[in-house]
Amino acid sequence: MSTTRHELLTAFDLLLAPERFKDYGPNGLQVEGRTTIRKIVSGVTASRALIEAAIHADADAIFVHHGLFWRGQDGRVTGWMRQRLGLLLGDDVNLFAYHLPLDAHPELGNNAQLGLQLGLVAHAGSAGRFGEQEIGFLGAPEDGATFTSGKKLAAHVERVLKRPVTLIEGQRPIKNVAWCTGGAQGYFEAAIAAGADAFITGEISEPQAHYARETGVSFLACGHHATERYGAPAVAAHVAAQLGLAHEFIDIDNPA
Repeated sequence: MSTTRHELLTAFDLLLAPERFKDYGPNGLQVEGRTTIRKIVSGVTASRALIEAAIHADADAIFVHHGLFWRGQDGRVTGWMRQRLGLLLGDDVNLFAYHLPLDAHPELGNNAQLGLQLGLVAHAGSAGRFGEQEIGFLGAPEDGATFTSGKKLAAHVERVLKRPVTLIEGQRPIKNVAWCTGGAQGYFEAAIAAGADAFITGEISEPQAHYARETGVSFLACGHHATERYGAPAVAAHVAAQLGLAHEFIDIDNPA
């Protein structure tokens, strides 16, 4: 089966509601390709490696979290940008990218899907959200358990994500867990204010270690890419099933 580029864009927009968000770059169709869509490849970042793999997989469209264009970016089409655009335009492949809307979707987004992987359930309603534009999630383990330490939580996250975690351990037993995927270390203060005993994100910067030590709230940096591997395939698979399209997730390894 097939659909059109316009119908695919409409389906993504209806699901992710990008108009609700003030973002760092354009959401939606970033590079226009062929009109007829039969197969979507999803991935985290529109890297050259992903684009090449998608072309090899006979994709008509690529769906990612990190697109090509960002606010304040140098607009010249040279170097890596020329290479990526050259591949997309040369093979007539569409590129769709959704940043904050993909983080925020309550069931299929990066935060919802990371919570699902880790066995965390967000609190109901507004109590389960925090931070700017309510991107962050706040909840607890689905079985009602309490992690007795930050080390226990970090070991659990490492088993699930299959990668090391940078832990700044607090002193509190962990009942409430806040999480926000990717480079959301700046949400730590909001997570503390929201009542979190631990905060899970992708990256750490210098201030967060001090905040964790001074407040007793554990901070876990689990990898930007590692925490954002789940939203793009969930959304793309959902829309592909809705429209009768083929879908394939291609994970390009990234240690960050």
